Amino acid sequence: MFVPEVCQAIVDEYKVEAISCPTTQREWRDIDEEFQRKWNVPHACGALDGKHIAIRCPSNTGSLFHNYKGFFSVVLLALVDADYKFLWIDIGGCGSMSDAQIYNNSELKECLEEETIGFPDPDPMPNDDKNVPYFILGDDAFGLRTYLMKPYSQRGLTDEQLITNYRISRGRRVVKNAFGILAQRWQLLLTTMMQQPNVVRNIVECCVCLHNVMRLRYPTQQNAKLDMENDQHDLIPGLWRATANMCELNMVIGPNRDTVAAKKQREYLRLYFNSQAGSVPWQNCMISA
Repeated sequence: MFVPEVCQAIVDEYKVEAISCPTTQREWRDIDEEFQRKWNVPHACGALDGKHIAIRCPSNTGSLFHNYKGFFSVVLLALVDADYKFLWIDIGGCGSMSDAQIYNNSELKECLEEETIGFPDPDPMPNDDKNVPYFILGDDAFGLRTYLMKPYSQRGLTDEQLITNYRISRGRRVVKNAFGILAQRWQLLLTTMMQQPNVVRNIVECCVCLHNVMRLRYPTQQNAKLDMENDQHDLIPGLWRATANMCELNMVIGPNRDTVAAKKQREYLRLYFNSQAGSVPWQNCMISA
C-alpha cells in the first residue's frame, strides 16, 4: 500500500509553500485587508471551524473516536483566510473531542494567548479613531476573547445585535466554503475512510496541501461552486452544499466562558457595524426577512 508514502511525499514537497500561517504584522495585515475588501469585516485575520472526517472504528480504542453524531471520526480544525485558503490546521483531534477542546490544546491558542502570533498592534478600524485588537472569527463553540470574535448566541436579540451577527457570520462563511470545496475536490473525505487514524490524518493533510496549491496557482477554478451573493447581497448557496457538506463540529463540552474585555469589544463592534463609519448599505435588509 503506497497511499501513506505518496501522501507524505506530497506533504513534504508542498506544505511549506501551501500551508503557511503568517508570522509578521505585514502578513496579517494582508489577510485583514482581504477580509475588509471582500467581506467588510475589518481587523479579521481568519475564520476558525472544525469538521469530522468519518473513519472505520479503530480496534481497541473504545469510544475515543466515537462522536456525538453517532459515528467514528477524526477532526480537522482549521483557520482559513478570506480567499478560502487554509492558514493553519490541526488534525490531531479524535471524534469524541469538541473543537473547543482541540483548540484549547493547540499551538494556535497558545500563540494567541501569549500574543506571539504576530498580529498587528491594535489600531482604529476604517473611519474610526478607537484602537481595536485584531481577531479571528469563530462560532459559539469557542470562548469569546479579544482575539476571537463570535456572534451573539442568546435569543431575543436587538436589530443591532442581529446586524452584528450577520456581519460576523458573513466573514465566517469562508471557512465553511473552504471545507466544502476541499471535500468536493477530494470526495474520499465524504466517505468512511478505512485506514488507521494516523494514515487518515496524513491523507487529510495531503488534501489540504493540494487544495491550497490549487487556490494559489489556479485561484478561479471551482469558484462557481462557492457561495455567492446577488446584487442585493442575498446568499446564493454554492454547489458544494448539495454534494460536499461535511459534518460540522458544534458540540460544546465544559466551561468556555467569555471574558469581560471580549464582551466589551464585541459591543464596540456592534456600535461600529451600526454606525455611519462601519455600516454597509444592505445590512438592514438582511435581518428584515
